[in-house]
Amino acid sequence: MEIGFAVPGSGAWSTPANQVTVARRAEELGYHSLWTLQRVLNPAGSDDRTYRNVPDPLITLAYLAGHTARARLGVAIVNLPFYAPPILAKQAATLDHVSGGRLDLGLGVGWMREEFAAVGAPMERRGARAEEFIAALRALWGGGSGDAAEFHGEFYDIPPVTMDPRPLQSPGPPLLLGGASEGALRRAGRLADGWVSSSRADLTGIGRSIDVVREAAEQAGRDASALRFVCRGAVRVRPPGREGRRPLTGSYEEIRGDFEAIAAQGVTELFADLNFDPQVTGPDADPRASLDRALEALDALAPDA
Repeated sequence: MEIGFAVPGSGAWSTPANQVTVARRAEELGYHSLWTLQRVLNPAGSDDRTYRNVPDPLITLAYLAGHTARARLGVAIVNLPFYAPPILAKQAATLDHVSGGRLDLGLGVGWMREEFAAVGAPMERRGARAEEFIAALRALWGGGSGDAAEFHGEFYDIPPVTMDPRPLQSPGPPLLLGGASEGALRRAGRLADGWVSSSRADLTGIGRSIDVVREAAEQAGRDASALRFVCRGAVRVRPPGREGRRPLTGSYEEIRGDFEAIAAQGVTELFADLNFDPQVTGPDADPRASLDRALEALDALAPDA
């Protein structure tokens, strides 16, 4: 199982300087990948402070591409309904060139009603729209430079057009679908290059979700063994020996043991993500202390530690 790390992406510590510091140190330590997240906005007056001060993930990855050379750059996830297919196709293709072909594009359908209302996107039939969106992305990326592309569906209609530059990776950046429902898991198996779990996933049973994705891939005539299964590892470093401890919460020794249990369920890549720890991202957290905690975690959880 490959090990990645999420850069500061939520809360007061998610500054460009801290993102670069974490990204550079992760690359020095041999981490396989760096990850961001998306939250466009939050409902006013909400008591949920999970998503505060969240920078745009694609711009963040473009910035980090210039400060790194080897690590894969992933977003888990961007919400398809908030984009038109040609806009995301252009942004992703450009980012793939900026990063030297290191982009992993995580995609989802979204869940926050306030975001949908603010961007003017319908929540109805999100799954069907996502399937067309993926097909439209691939149509726009297909062929050689200057080749015409078009797509005609129920939700998206793209006349014959050309779009350059095409992505550096061929046929395009790997598409990793999120979602926990059976429909979303089967969609990932039928259409995507892999699946990425959410911060709320039950990591004691993530293998069951992986089995659904694999089964759908096989039923679609695809090679299930070629799929990637990425776990967003919401890490919370705490004193050891807590009763009822949840996976990835506890001491570094306990967390590294959880890595092994997660890998045994079929996960091919896990990235440690401190952005869901209120002690790191909460409104009372000190940004310098949060960065220090991340640097400590980077050393303790490094692939060869």
